[in-house]
Amino acid sequence: MFQFFLYCMLMNKKLLLLGLSTLTFLACYSPKPFEAESLDDDSKKQSSSEMGTIYSVNGSEQICNPSISQDTVNFPASMLWLNFSKIKVNKHDDEFPVTDVKQHDRLTVSDTANNVKWYLMIDKDKGECQFQDPEWSTHPDFIVSLRGQGLNGGSCGDVLDYGIFAVRTSDKKKFWFFDKGIIEQATPHVWVDPTAKAEADGDESTVEGFFGTKNVRLTYADGTDGDPQNIVFIDYANGGKSKAIKLKKPTDRSNWKVESPMISPDGNFVVYNLMTKSEDNWEAYIQELSKDAEGVKIPLTKDMKSEPAQPHWFESDGRLFVVWTEFTQTSYYNKIHLDNASAQDGSAGRTVMREVRLKTGASKSELVEWVDDNVELAPVPMIGGRSPDGKFLSTGYKYAYLLKLP
Repeated sequence: MFQFFLYCMLMNKKLLLLGLSTLTFLACYSPKPFEAESLDDDSKKQSSSEMGTIYSVNGSEQICNPSISQDTVNFPASMLWLNFSKIKVNKHDDEFPVTDVKQHDRLTVSDTANNVKWYLMIDKDKGECQFQDPEWSTHPDFIVSLRGQGLNGGSCGDVLDYGIFAVRTSDKKKFWFFDKGIIEQATPHVWVDPTAKAEADGDESTVEGFFGTKNVRLTYADGTDGDPQNIVFIDYANGGKSKAIKLKKPTDRSNWKVESPMISPDGNFVVYNLMTKSEDNWEAYIQELSKDAEGVKIPLTKDMKSEPAQPHWFESDGRLFVVWTEFTQTSYYNKIHLDNASAQDGSAGRTVMREVRLKTGASKSELVEWVDDNVELAPVPMIGGRSPDGKFLSTGYKYAYLLKLP
């Protein structure tokens, strides 16, 4: 999750050539789209090299909020993303319009063939204006997102009132954590008991009825858009909203902004970015989801190109890893084609993974144990995470891609 406000988030910074910004990696707030050049049949573009096979998503048209699919059965080799005013996909059904497209008017899941596999449109009849900050939950059947409406029930405008909802990919039914009062930069994430399965006749207005369990946890950033924020943690199996807590921030980072808190596979920890208001400095932290826990900074080692950006969790054979992106410049916008060989030498950044062991209830000095050294997954910056089967990375902003690792 430090989404780089792609003009999505940042409004008047130079569009730099690097792979996604250090902050706005997942969100796109009040964006002004890039001017994309047209390419020949880039809706089907792919290329292979030593780093693997990279597939173009949505052609040369801008997207934001890339999130790798957590469902390798129903949506393998796929990613979730948020559109701007142009869509360039291949196969889709008749209810998925590709003309008269409005910014952030749908959530889309597409695959390496650039075919639409799933989508959710805004409900204009209910006054919905746009989606923001979609992210796949830790459970394959649920996606979490913000939904913006006009203030006080008014029309859509530059300033909207946001709510947080989860949607089941299996039937597109929604559950509202909050229907309003949430900031645009909340970047929510949801953890659901991995064994959960909702009953067909469950009460979908309740957490247990919708998710098939009370064991659901929510994190999001709270505060004022553009100002320092805190991470809010709600455990619906232990008091829910009435016992919501705000996690501690490092004392010397109280004025830094929160970006994209991601809950660990076991539901006990969160990894996130903090960044300065100017968005030219950032750091990544791991923290236990506990009132008194302190954040532990992910170390900057000699081999790294930058502080970690957009950290995600990855679990394999009982081992836990943090996957992050490193950039070569202090900016955000990926304005280059990562499927060009000239961009695949690390000059724009890279994607890295490192194994970690975590201890619940431990002191700050004993909470995190790093195992072995950093491992480079790809010599290009991919900010959307790694698929549960380990086969794919995703990214997006000026251009979006799925990368199949060798």
